Amino acid sequence: MPSVLVAAWLVSFLSPGSVALDLALEGAWKGWKEQHTKVYLEEEEVFRREVWEKNLRRIEQHNWEASQGKHSYWLGMNHFGDLTDEEFNQLLNGFRPDPDLINQRPVFQESPLLYLPESLDWRAKGYVTPVKNQGHCGACWAFSATGALEGLLFNQTGTLVPLSEQNLIDCSWKVGNHGCHGGYITQAFEYVRENGGIASEHDYPYVEQEESRCRYDPRIRAANCSSLVRVQAGSEGALAQAVATVGPVSVAVDARSFFFHFYHSGIFASSWCGQQVNHAMLLVGYGTAQEGGKPIDYWILKNSWSEKWGEEGYMRLVRGLDNHCGVASQASYPVM
Repeated sequence: MPSVLVAAWLVSFLSPGSVALDLALEGAWKGWKEQHTKVYLEEEEVFRREVWEKNLRRIEQHNWEASQGKHSYWLGMNHFGDLTDEEFNQLLNGFRPDPDLINQRPVFQESPLLYLPESLDWRAKGYVTPVKNQGHCGACWAFSATGALEGLLFNQTGTLVPLSEQNLIDCSWKVGNHGCHGGYITQAFEYVRENGGIASEHDYPYVEQEESRCRYDPRIRAANCSSLVRVQAGSEGALAQAVATVGPVSVAVDARSFFFHFYHSGIFASSWCGQQVNHAMLLVGYGTAQEGGKPIDYWILKNSWSEKWGEEGYMRLVRGLDNHCGVASQASYPVM
């Protein structure tokens, strides 16, 4: 965390008499710090403890409401517990909507003649690598792009190879991406096309920050793509057909809310979720669950916030509810 930002937060939030910590939570606080290996300077810890307590109380309130049947999903304290919503969005949500995506061709359009299975999960078919962790680097766009490229590579070769987000972070500036400060999924695909390939995670490992130079070497190329296809904007029908016929698809969602940050389980549907997308994820399938005696359709989204978030790193997002969280607004995938 940059020291200047920390100093500013301390001045803003640690004015005399502004902190009233709950001593009954002392053990829980210590346990959470140990679990997530959190260490603070003495003057910062009071602020982080205050943020953590506020987040915990909001989580408990939501879960009480969920127990009364008011929500279809549950929240849980996780490794983001000491971050404010503003800090979280600044650090982790680095997707930039592509203003030209709507004009790009080719386009995957919904077809009334295409048969779809009732449910689909590309994880079960070997297309999806283990959940990764972007850390405090706003490179969700790179993780979404590698996920789609990994699925494409598996479809072609039958081999699942984790690909390098660091390669994209360090080397795709020339096509408009900005490393840990945000980027475009489509431009990640464009970089791979122009570059003639992308390295594997093994050969170009992730370091959670921008390196001073691009270290890509054509001799370590692990995958490639020749172009990209955008999915009909706003159409969940087209998105379902795309993921069913192509494989994992890169998408973006509105992940600004507290409820998204602390999602733990269930089918996410929130009035706080809008159409202004700011976080990239990987769509790996869809299904239907019975909730309260009623069927609810959902998408299966892979995140890059580690297995400590959500359902072991995944989210089930409500499907068919007016493009909830903008999930169908900026979808695309690479092709050969």
